[in-house]
Amino acid sequence: MNEPYDIIQTASLTEKSSLLSEKLNKYVFRVSPRANKIQIKNAIERMFQKKVVDVNTCNYAGKKKRERRADYGRKPHWKKAIVTLKEGEKIDLV
Repeated sequence: MNEPYDIIQTASLTEKSSLLSEKLNKYVFRVSPRANKIQIKNAIERMFQKKVVDVNTCNYAGKKKRERRADYGRKPHWKKAIVTLKEGEKIDLV
């Protein structure tokens, strides 16, 4: 899990994440649940060549979903990272 593309899975392009990027220079990514903050910081810096100031993470449990009859399945657990960039730097995600 040393490659940046193994750590960073997708960028979150929701209404809340676009407000964060416009006003506070923070970007939201869906990352590997096993990645720590240092690995996330290094992956963002290597992928986008930007200086990362801060990384906040949050773990989410997968929701229970009903499958056929009465069986229950579960969506996968996932992790979200909110990355703050240095003043004046931007990432074009769209």
